[in-house]
Amino acid sequence: MFESILNPIFGPLLGLPPFWAVLIIAFVIALLITLVYKWMTDQHLMKSLKEEIKSFQQQMKEFKHDPKKVMEIQKRAMQTNMKYMMHSFKPTLITFLPIIIIFGWLHANLAFDPIMPGQEFLVGAEFQPGVSGDVTLIVPKNIELLSNATQKITDSKAEWLLKGESGEYILEYQYNNRVYSKELLITSKQRYKEPIKTVNDDTVKILETKHEKLVPLQIFGWNIGWLGTYIIFSIVFSMGLRKLFKIH
Repeated sequence: MFESILNPIFGPLLGLPPFWAVLIIAFVIALLITLVYKWMTDQHLMKSLKEEIKSFQQQMKEFKHDPKKVMEIQKRAMQTNMKYMMHSFKPTLITFLPIIIIFGWLHANLAFDPIMPGQEFLVGAEFQPGVSGDVTLIVPKNIELLSNATQKITDSKAEWLLKGESGEYILEYQYNNRVYSKELLITSKQRYKEPIKTVNDDTVKILETKHEKLVPLQIFGWNIGWLGTYIIFSIVFSMGLRKLFKIH
């Protein structure tokens, strides 16, 4: 349901390099959160409460040699801080659900590299402990098996090497007269089907298409995925926008 709403909005960004796609989405979300926060809070009151908290902090430094006085000031500071947090809670609550939905969309579209036409890739099946024997992978037309179709289950796992042409496919895993299916997408665009399908019956635990993780950002050799990249951009944009809009 949410894919049909978010794809027309964010889908065009998938044509950009992942770095720019995450950056733009982080900016848009930070801007919306900032505007909602400003619209739904009394900024004069928030400023007053913030100044009051700073004043309490200064007083605690001045009376640091008087524990009784510090405890008294600390109690008042906590009451003021609680009031500040309560006023902040409503806009935070309102923006929380849309952000979680957008995070789901980001994970579904920017967590992994796509499987490209002609690229060799692995698919696998993980079985419940104690399951043994042979399992056969049945592939559709335009998918080439580069390993034997029938594999022996070893340490509760089996893997196959494949490659294929662009398209959407259904892979079938056959074990003891049971057939399990898994969607596969091969494309040059930034798209993919969910890599892991959870089965969890008495035989099969998961079916997996093995994708490389997408890396929008590298810092000093550290590969950062979409979530880490988003958090970095979000912090920078939020700090800048709060100053720009004079948010307290």
